[in-house]
Amino acid sequence: MTDKIRCDWCGTDPLYMDYHDKEWGVPIYDSRALFEKLILDGFQAGLSWITILKRRDTFIAAFDQFEPAKIAIYDDADIERLMNDRGIIRNRMKILATIKNAKHYLEMENEKEGSFSEFIWSFTHGKIVQNKLPSMKEMPTQTPASEAMSKELKKRGFGFCGPTICYAFMQAVGIVNDHLTTCHRYSLSEGTTSGD
Repeated sequence: MTDKIRCDWCGTDPLYMDYHDKEWGVPIYDSRALFEKLILDGFQAGLSWITILKRRDTFIAAFDQFEPAKIAIYDDADIERLMNDRGIIRNRMKILATIKNAKHYLEMENEKEGSFSEFIWSFTHGKIVQNKLPSMKEMPTQTPASEAMSKELKKRGFGFCGPTICYAFMQAVGIVNDHLTTCHRYSLSEGTTSGD
């Protein structure tokens, strides 16, 4: 597993390398899966992704498989349960934002204009942005598309979705291909648009 050339950020941790090789940058179109990733990226704020990755299974169990319909009706007892769960990041503001986000997600899914997935992918017109980054120093932390996504999510009531969080989310769910050009995972995908 270590003989492949990878993006610098994943280092040599086997869990991180596996995530890089199998998940990061793979396009996701399922609304619920996108919601889960957005919430986890929100929990990452101020922390490293490996911190979340090591606790992801516990997060999934604690938040009812990230089913928005279940999270949206969490009450004070659920909040206290989560605040006492040492397997997750026990941040009350992030927990409260997750409940609020689940409610707004359900509102969006019930709208006639489209699903949460369609909304998320609309910021690149349904296309994968194919960047050509030779090194980490060229990798942006936010873009006009992530700023627009953040602004619209906030307008709809979502929390913990600033432009930097949105860009990390876009990278993780394959809306943006930011694998370095030297990485074994770098390749042009169907339905891409150049990031140049």
